[in-house]
Amino acid sequence: MQTTRLNSWLTCACAIAAAMCGGMLGCSHQGHHRLFAHTAGAGPATGVQAVGNPLFVPIADHDFVWDQVVDEVDDYFKISQEDRVRVVGNVLTEGRIETYPTAGATLFEPWRKDAATPYEKMYSTLQSVRRHAVVRVAPTEGGYSIEVAVFKELEDVSRPEHSTVGETALRHDGSLVRVELDPETTPTTLGWIPQGRDVALEQRIISGLRARLADQQPHTAVPNFRVPHP
Repeated sequence: MQTTRLNSWLTCACAIAAAMCGGMLGCSHQGHHRLFAHTAGAGPATGVQAVGNPLFVPIADHDFVWDQVVDEVDDYFKISQEDRVRVVGNVLTEGRIETYPTAGATLFEPWRKDAATPYEKMYSTLQSVRRHAVVRVAPTEGGYSIEVAVFKELEDVSRPEHSTVGETALRHDGSLVRVELDPETTPTTLGWIPQGRDVALEQRIISGLRARLADQQPHTAVPNFRVPHP
């Protein structure tokens, strides 16, 4: 019975994904296992050539570079902390951007950009996933080095949502969690399980930054500024 329900859900999700992606997924009622195997093993299928991360930009205007980075990151995440590149004395400091964790975009939210592949959109539809980004802008000789890191996490809940087993039932398959809640409420979030870095989304952001900064002419290095060495 549970296998039949799972197959039904996966078939429905594949049909929606195929419809929204123009049938590129090639999903059928008997091929959803092939979809998972193909998409999970294909790596970050972004449809574009891989861009180096960190990205080097030969531009000396740190204010211009920083504004472009902030504008690009803001298209994907809400920024929580912004430490700009500054000139302290005779030294350029490193800039850093951190974002709030954002719930993953689902198949029903095509306007959102934080799910870089159809597989990620389907995965976020069926699971509780969130992402956050950390961006470093480091001054180097002749320009700046921009590194983008996107981290993905999976929600750890006390029980599956809408499960047939009540919260009052005694379970022995996990650690004891004492939470005084109504049995009819939603599952309790125990934490978030790290899932590593989202390379596909990192490539999308880096590609956007390269498109913004590639057409800019290299500027002469700013005089009397010393670049700190690690």
